[in-house]
Amino acid sequence: MAANDPDQRRALYIISVAAELAGVHAQTLRIYERKGLIAPARTEGGSRRYSDRDIELLQRIQELTNEGVGLAGVRRILDLEARLEDAVAEIERLQEGLAAVRREMEDARRARPKGGELVPVAKTVVRVRRS
Repeated sequence: MAANDPDQRRALYIISVAAELAGVHAQTLRIYERKGLIAPARTEGGSRRYSDRDIELLQRIQELTNEGVGLAGVRRILDLEARLEDAVAEIERLQEGLAAVRREMEDARRARPKGGELVPVAKTVVRVRRS
């Protein structure tokens, strides 16, 4: 399931079920929430509801704490992982844009008249004819 999948973000689980799925005690989830590591959805009555994405995050937190990382370190690692994920997505977006520009330039090269020359101007490709 993709991280941005709406189904993965749907809050389904009460705290006891989420704790069991994550392999921790419910009190641990409350501590993680107080420390700002997780922010479960709330019902109108204030009860916590956890999504599949929350469960994945809880499992990642457990993995890090089991390796000896403190909660402050976990918060920093999670922040860096999120920033890395955003950077990778931005790189992919830029690569797609670059590929599109390269295709346009190649199309323009193939379509240019004999003796013409392509000169980039800002973000536009302009044909220049030599006399």
